[in-house]
Amino acid sequence: MPQLITLTTDFGLTEEYVGVMKGVIYSRCPNAVIVDMNHCIPPQDVTRAARMINSAYRFFPPGTVHVVVVDPGVGSSRRILVFEAVGQLFLAPDNGVMTPLFSVAREIYEVSNSDLFLKPLSHTFHGRDIFAPVAAYLACGNPSCSVGKRVFKESLVQIGMSIPSCQGGRLLGKVTDVDHFGNLITNVDRDILVEFCEGNFDVLKIQVGKIIIKGIVKAYNEASDNQPVALIGSRGFLEISIFQKNAADNLNLGTESTLCLTIE
Repeated sequence: MPQLITLTTDFGLTEEYVGVMKGVIYSRCPNAVIVDMNHCIPPQDVTRAARMINSAYRFFPPGTVHVVVVDPGVGSSRRILVFEAVGQLFLAPDNGVMTPLFSVAREIYEVSNSDLFLKPLSHTFHGRDIFAPVAAYLACGNPSCSVGKRVFKESLVQIGMSIPSCQGGRLLGKVTDVDHFGNLITNVDRDILVEFCEGNFDVLKIQVGKIIIKGIVKAYNEASDNQPVALIGSRGFLEISIFQKNAADNLNLGTESTLCLTIE
């Protein structure tokens, strides 16, 4: 049965790096099926990669091997990890990119079995020489415990993931991502929002930058006269959008823009 491997990198698509990783995987696991999750993560943006893989993995079947190579510390003493969570395998550098999944991670191993690596080993392209062959090895059904020694969660590098806060009757958050369409994706998820307004989205007043929006719509096309709207996007987070326009450009807003929600 073919084994799914997903690839998430900051390599872009203008060099051969992604293709070479795939070549190594197919050389060692010909029956693999590779899914390109995203190769346009901003360079070295570990936090964005963490949010993206956390929003995407749940839509894949058990046994999928997720490979994340956003790795500013390539060639250094940083570790490479593999662990199982929710029936899937994750292979990534120990730089915090897997922080959102550590709470459900099981049996975490450091990848140190050099017999699995390509030779000679490049200090600048571990995606090709370590991640790809190890991903192929795992996809072929080999056990995680054979890649290296077990490590414990307490020793892992974690990053601070931005979360909203309630202060004086206000829900404070921020824009964390701008997607391809220019929609402003915030760190306020559906559950937090429902709790804050007791499920009544009509009473919300949302201020982002100098823009004020009242209430939440269900779809992008509910905007009128090119006005910005707020809605719950496919990732389950509050978004600010302008129908058929780039909200980030038109509103002059971007990542780190602040968000304040109140109830009227």
